[in-house]
Amino acid sequence: MDGTGVVAEALVVAGFAAAGAGAGAGARLLLRRLRRGARVPVPCCEVAVAALWAGTGAAGALELLPLVWLPVLLGLGWLAVAAGAVDVLHRRLPDALTVPALPVALLLLLPVGPAAVVRGAGGAAVAVAVHAAVHLLDRRAVGAGDVKLAASLGAVLAAVAWPALAVAAVLAAAFTAIAGLRGAARARRLPGPRSGGALPHGPSMLAATWLVVTCLAGVGAAGGAGAG
Repeated sequence: MDGTGVVAEALVVAGFAAAGAGAGAGARLLLRRLRRGARVPVPCCEVAVAALWAGTGAAGALELLPLVWLPVLLGLGWLAVAAGAVDVLHRRLPDALTVPALPVALLLLLPVGPAAVVRGAGGAAVAVAVHAAVHLLDRRAVGAGDVKLAASLGAVLAAVAWPALAVAAVLAAAFTAIAGLRGAARARRLPGPRSGGALPHGPSMLAATWLVVTCLAGVGAAGGAGAG
């Protein structure tokens, strides 16, 4: 690759990072205005979204990701930061984010192809059914907000590949378990009373989905999504 190509790719990545910072700022302001939102310190959202968007843009520029998947991953990265921040700070997921996420996800899947949209609709139904069943069995493990969030995440996962639903579910459970173990170890080291309560599972679901979709789209295991 010549110097011109390197400069061009660097400019692309910088552009994605700048756009991500702006989108992160928008997420922070939106969360502050929501009735059940959160006040996220500056510049947490800006830095997080900028990093995710810069990485996604770099992968696209280097042809490590099909370009048709970029809108999905950019939207997923934004949702991961916005919804994850509220869940970490307040142990809840606002309906204002989780409910419209499904139609937005299906809309962003349109460039991938009609088959991906159909799989997405089916995946949303499957993910909601599974998470709703777990919620009925143990509401501390999976909250109502997690069930609503599962719709949009299930849509994206099924669109990239049906097995991605199971892979992301296992990975999310592992992330939450690791966070629980770390939290318990930290509580044992610190003096004073210990606060209880279930760990937020939403951030683990979001992180697992972003990783699985990025990896599968990158290796071409998207069930023909690259060709629509």
